[in-house]
Amino acid sequence: MSNQKIENPFKSFWMAGFECTDQLNAFGNRVDFLHVTSHLELIQQDYQNLGTFNIKTVREGLRWSQVEKTPHIYDFSTFQIMLEAGKKNGIQQIWDICHFGFPDDLSPVHPHFTGRFAALCRAFATFYKSLGYSEPLIVTPINEVSFMSWLGGDVAGTSPYCHHNGWEVKYSYMRAYIAGVKALKEIDPTIRILTTEPLVNIVAKRDASPWEIQDAKNHHELQYQSLDMLSGRICPELGGKPEYLDILGFNYYYNNQWILNPHQILGWNDPVPHPYLRELSDLLHEAHMRYNRPIVLAETSHPGKDRPLWIKYISTQVLKILKEEIPFWGVCIYPVIDRPNWDHLDDWHNSGLWDMDPAISIKSRILHQPSAKALTEGQELISVELQKAFNQKSFSVQEDEAFAL
Repeated sequence: MSNQKIENPFKSFWMAGFECTDQLNAFGNRVDFLHVTSHLELIQQDYQNLGTFNIKTVREGLRWSQVEKTPHIYDFSTFQIMLEAGKKNGIQQIWDICHFGFPDDLSPVHPHFTGRFAALCRAFATFYKSLGYSEPLIVTPINEVSFMSWLGGDVAGTSPYCHHNGWEVKYSYMRAYIAGVKALKEIDPTIRILTTEPLVNIVAKRDASPWEIQDAKNHHELQYQSLDMLSGRICPELGGKPEYLDILGFNYYYNNQWILNPHQILGWNDPVPHPYLRELSDLLHEAHMRYNRPIVLAETSHPGKDRPLWIKYISTQVLKILKEEIPFWGVCIYPVIDRPNWDHLDDWHNSGLWDMDPAISIKSRILHQPSAKALTEGQELISVELQKAFNQKSFSVQEDEAFAL
């Protein structure tokens, strides 16, 4: 029996995410948020702004729909420009290959989807290696499979615009995801995989019947299907393997806990908390114990005036999880630059550290001072605990535990 050591690859504990979706929205229109937010044009400034908060690690997107306009013909020029900006500013980039978008001639259930995605992953890794960068590549193959399977498969909010077909869409996404991981590892075995799945709590109403309680538990369990497929726990025909689980990222927002039926959000900051509301630290603990892997809060933010309160809440929850012997390796504020609604581009969320005033210019960057103060205080709150926390540099597990789920 030997130890399997998983190294922490991140340059900073606090991270920033730049909204990079290139999806087809509910009206069938292509959106491209690297341009909508002017991040592509202002990437040097955006990276320099992060220095105020000592943020050195960011999430970025490749934008599959823009890279592969013609099947198997790739244009990585924008990717290269962004890589150079990262190098110039000392910024480590985590790359989403598919962040909700794919070429016009594909959908997740198209017969060519898996082959095309694997080919893209192979070309992506090959191109990166050709540039001679020494930093290991950290990749999220497909962002939020669980959410996208629901959005496109159950409520027709994006391609393939289906109703009541979420399982088939999820199965198709994970077939491509697993093929993509295999392709990436074939080119460079040192590539790190960061999964980014929603972390939720689904409960039954207070006077629920035993059947309703069990139904809510079943729905809660569904959040783990994608990771169970990736690890080969279920659907082994897809080729998932335990070693494909590397660093587990979980995305958590203010509306990630709800009553199943009738649907009702459990308010995170209600004067009298709902008895079924769980702490974020508890949900993260549950996820870690299920898979025994390092974890990251890969996305979190709050729209509007409650942003500072949310950052304070996240900081207190991070402090709790750090005090446990759990490898918790970072928090990503996502989005760090404000973004609009995918379906209504004039509806800006005011959810980042930096706001924009579209009436003036989408190139504006207006630091939200209350959020900045809350983040600085949060960083100070956890700094001492972070220095003495267990498992921050690496995480060792017994090989039979790590690779025999």
